[in-house]
Amino acid sequence: MKSANKVKASTQKFTEIQDISGPVVMLDGGYACLVIEVTASNFALLSKKEQDSKIYAYASLLNSLSFPIQILIRNQRVDITSYLKTLEEEEGKTQNALLSEHIKLYRDFVHQMIKVNVVLNKEFYLVISYSSLETGAAGATAAVKKGEEQRRAMIEQAKKALISKSDSLLGQLKKLALSARVMQEEELVKLFYNIYNYDTLEIAQVADDFQIPMVKTQTQ
Repeated sequence: MKSANKVKASTQKFTEIQDISGPVVMLDGGYACLVIEVTASNFALLSKKEQDSKIYAYASLLNSLSFPIQILIRNQRVDITSYLKTLEEEEGKTQNALLSEHIKLYRDFVHQMIKVNVVLNKEFYLVISYSSLETGAAGATAAVKKGEEQRRAMIEQAKKALISKSDSLLGQLKKLALSARVMQEEELVKLFYNIYNYDTLEIAQVADDFQIPMVKTQTQ
């Protein structure tokens, strides 16, 4: 039990995460943060006018900031073996010879493509930080005090400040025509767990968009 407690303490010190309450991640030393998940758009597919509009809107976003943000891009290698297996099963089940041939051609195309290119799933996040120093010396003093009441007060202060900042940032992201949302407690727990345990987890074998086969069999 003693060794287990030592490991737990060491892990908590490494991550610096004390608690997660709603959208707020409480950190050591009177700090906290909020994470916004952003769905990106393909800049290369936009017209020149649309690209210029995006650039100007992004410059406006940066110039409007009165607080620091962190931009995090997370790349995950995706194993699509199960997707190829699903295609193979669909190819074998269909009684339509033409459809079976098209499935085979598509499966061969995907198989060849992943030999040349690594399939990556990109995730984009904006992290907004909070410090107890933002409320002055009194806030910094309260941050180091122990107790449930002090902890709840710290969370409320951090939440109020972070939500105000996130509202401003979300408004600017709308001008970029980007879909963005504040991540909540359960999503944050999963995100941090995946980040800190990446080497011990199985990489998702197929993206969420491929939960059903792209090609379905047709009965004659």
